[in-house]
Amino acid sequence: MTHKRVRLPNGMQRKFIDAAIKRGGGVNHVAQFLKCSPRTIRDWRREKFLASYEAIGKLSRKYSIPLPQNIKLEERFWYVTKGARRGGLVSYQKQGGVIGDPTIRMQKWHEWWDREGKTKMPSTFYPFPFARPEKSVELAEFIGIMMGDGGMTDRQLSITLHHIDDLDYSYFVVALIKKLFNITAAVYHLPKYSVNRIGISRSNLMKYLYSLGLPMGNKIKQGLDVPDWIKTDAGYMIACIRGLVDTDGSIFTHTYRVNGKQYFYKKLSFCSMSPSLIKTVRIFLQSHGFHVRVKQGKDIRIESVAGMKHYMQFIGSHNPKHLKRYDAMV
Repeated sequence: MTHKRVRLPNGMQRKFIDAAIKRGGGVNHVAQFLKCSPRTIRDWRREKFLASYEAIGKLSRKYSIPLPQNIKLEERFWYVTKGARRGGLVSYQKQGGVIGDPTIRMQKWHEWWDREGKTKMPSTFYPFPFARPEKSVELAEFIGIMMGDGGMTDRQLSITLHHIDDLDYSYFVVALIKKLFNITAAVYHLPKYSVNRIGISRSNLMKYLYSLGLPMGNKIKQGLDVPDWIKTDAGYMIACIRGLVDTDGSIFTHTYRVNGKQYFYKKLSFCSMSPSLIKTVRIFLQSHGFHVRVKQGKDIRIESVAGMKHYMQFIGSHNPKHLKRYDAMV
């Protein structure tokens, strides 16, 4: 496999990638074909980076696009030598033309930093901003969503939803994130797993969510439970449970026969492998008039017609999938 890059006349790479995107059915499809990220395709289209020779060849064969004329090939890291040369010159100038003596070099660097360097820090050195919402019903619901189908590391969070059944709900989640944090989340379609993954990369946001009680890493091993600030407020608990059930819960029909006559009614199930979380949700529901049954210590069930009606009125749902299933059974 060659790692060479293609250098084309200005504007030619954009035209080639545009043609591939048009014939390939969009950026995502082209990226999937090349087994790279959509961002790579967009960067090539903007001519931010040189496209690889291998990729240009594959696109030409796949979509019957003639190879551009006047192709020049560069090594994969063609820019390193050039950049290093420029960087060395800049360092030499900043350090007052003194390279050999590390003490003098450090002294010159500090002089440059105090004089102008600290005012020229590129924006990439600063964390991306985000809104820090006050504790609210919406924030509690987002915490419930994250506790259900979400996950978090020190740099990223993701929420994984079914790409068809939960498609409408994913729009709600993206809008909720925008409202709470003033961030437009990315949505990645993973057809191999039949899911859409909503993602955010922002380390300071992860620290903020961690301070609100969301664990980083394996949620179950860390004893996942509703944060205390939510437990102490009934309105927050309702919203948090709504987020939990909208992601990790289901509404289904139970059918049975008596004397040859068929009967059916609605049931709700919420599952979690965290005993602490199951206990917290069970106690709250029971304290607000719900008759619940816990199966095998990990599956909370509401199994009566009256209980389901009470749930939809008291807690409700923002997931159209649940609402449609409930309405279809009424």
